[in-house]
Amino acid sequence: MASDDDSNEIGKDRLGAGGDDFYAALMAAHEGLSFEESARLNARLVLLLANQVGDLETLKAAIEAARKS
Repeated sequence: MASDDDSNEIGKDRLGAGGDDFYAALMAAHEGLSFEESARLNARLVLLLANQVGDLETLKAAIEAARKS
């Protein structure tokens, strides 16, 4: 379960310089896809990452933070 301190960490940069590499990999994964294919890729990626996180409260905090940004 996520604590209040954990939810305050949502959006904190944990990738550092690797964030640029992640962004480049994400853009490359979408290259050549239609809008619908790209949306499906995003949905699959979100579900894979959610399973990796594995904590419902943390995921809800991330959803809330994403809606606010």
